[in-house]
Amino acid sequence: MNVSIVGSGYVGTTVAACLADLGHDVTNIEIDEDIVDAINAGEAPIHESGLEERIATHAGTNLRATTEYDAVCETDVTFLCLPTPQADDGSLDLAIMQAGAESLGRALADKDDDHLVVVKSTVLPGTTEEVVAPILETESDTPIGDGLEVAMNPEFLRMGTAVQDFLEPDKVVLGTASDDAAATLRDLYAPILDRAETALVETGIREAELIKYANNAFLASKVSLVNELGNIAKEYGADAYEVLEAVGLDDRISERFMRSGLGWGGSCFPKDVNALRAGAREQGYEPELLDATVAVNDEQPRRLVDLLEDHVALEGARIAVLGLSFKPGTDDIRKSRALDVINTLQNRGADVVAYDPVAIENVRPNYPELEYAESAERALENADGAVVATGWPEFDDLSFENMAHKVLVDGRRIDVDEDALEVYEGLTW
Repeated sequence: MNVSIVGSGYVGTTVAACLADLGHDVTNIEIDEDIVDAINAGEAPIHESGLEERIATHAGTNLRATTEYDAVCETDVTFLCLPTPQADDGSLDLAIMQAGAESLGRALADKDDDHLVVVKSTVLPGTTEEVVAPILETESDTPIGDGLEVAMNPEFLRMGTAVQDFLEPDKVVLGTASDDAAATLRDLYAPILDRAETALVETGIREAELIKYANNAFLASKVSLVNELGNIAKEYGADAYEVLEAVGLDDRISERFMRSGLGWGGSCFPKDVNALRAGAREQGYEPELLDATVAVNDEQPRRLVDLLEDHVALEGARIAVLGLSFKPGTDDIRKSRALDVINTLQNRGADVVAYDPVAIENVRPNYPELEYAESAERALENADGAVVATGWPEFDDLSFENMAHKVLVDGRRIDVDEDALEVYEGLTW
């Protein structure tokens, strides 16, 4: 199938490379010429496991990038993979989505064949039908349902495992308003849907839009509830991990997302939960549980630093922060809990030395005053204390011999050798 994708950010680039890997002919449309040049040269513009080799394999054959929207006329389906950033009040800023829909609609005015436009960006219920569709109709001079169709196909990609998540998903959600649109998307995803492990969810457009928010809100709430229970366990002097491991054996609950620690960050959970809260209030509903979910999450970095300060006088202390990205496997630092920890440490007078295997250059512009180490071992040299803020596997089995004081607060449950470290009761989360 001939597919065009508007937007070559994290989602758009991953979707393009994976669809090319499935055998489709894919064109990325992107306004950033540097990204276009990178993709056409077979290079990945973002750090993501398995992405670079796929782009290198397909670039120049069935994967290409361009700045010209006219390319959509040579395709059957266009995915809108555009940013929907968070406004100051927590709601979505749809300006980029609207601009992309306008450009796409103008290009489609020159196409004679039928075309399906699929929104893959995360948007609140009603956006596809009430915002995107009218723009497409106006700019293309083609009514929806008369040669032009719209659909919603939410993404469930986790940074660090996005390629695997796309090619081996637990579910594919198709939100459509016509049988033809549904059939087209089933054909597009046929190689993935042939997997016995992949569930196909066919629903209306608004339901598909809300499924993504409900999915992330549930996971975010689970993390905050687990952190609340972990905080209570520490007050009782109980091992939160032993408690939660047992709770996770209940098949109604499962063992996933059951590690108490620093909480959630990244580009999805914060934006999606806040957008859902803002959208609920616009509908006249007060989302008290989601408010509490956010409040618990916001407190976790402060609690971690409080725990460290119980054992280390932070004023003038040298504190190593291990991990800067919001999760292992990515260089994304958006809403990273590590940055909240660094801010709190600096506010309390600590001198921070930071290390991350891939994310340092993303942090450096906003924190030029920090000392950056070339390895975790170098960060720990002469440190008065250390914090694990991202659970990179390389932090397992670290040696702490060169620390001035062997005090660690582990916010991500690495495999620390307690014989090599003075671990105070309650310090490891």
